Amino acid sequence: MEHFEPDSEIVTAIQDSFSKQGLMATIGAKLHLVASGEVRLRIEASESLTQHHGFLHAGIIGTILDSSCGWASQTLMPLGTEVLTVEYKLNLLRPAAGAQFEGRGTVLRAGTTLTAAEAAFYTTDNPDRLIATMTATLIGVRPPSSG
Repeated sequence: MEHFEPDSEIVTAIQDSFSKQGLMATIGAKLHLVASGEVRLRIEASESLTQHHGFLHAGIIGTILDSSCGWASQTLMPLGTEVLTVEYKLNLLRPAAGAQFEGRGTVLRAGTTLTAAEAAFYTTDNPDRLIATMTATLIGVRPPSSG
């Protein structure tokens, strides 16, 4: 798939947003790719992120996919617009076993109010083995003015 780089100011805004999210730092997520309508996040497996069978916890998968959909949506919104998730559906297709994982968020349709996105979750050592999918609806919002 060919990637188109969004405006550098949008990329910077997404990088800033990513760096301000304590949860991303807590779970060790990394911003891997920012392209127009697409964002990829990576995360290393860690015992602190597993469930009782030793697989990556579904809550972590949901977090990565929700965030990748959100930032993918933000790449297509006007500068200064932030994004909130309205709803999502997560499908867990198989246990998340592996050393490193990638969540790939992609915009399906960017509307004037709502954006539809989807995401897929894989291990980086076997990118053909789909672990989970998400569909999400997101809304662009203007942050409150300071002052």
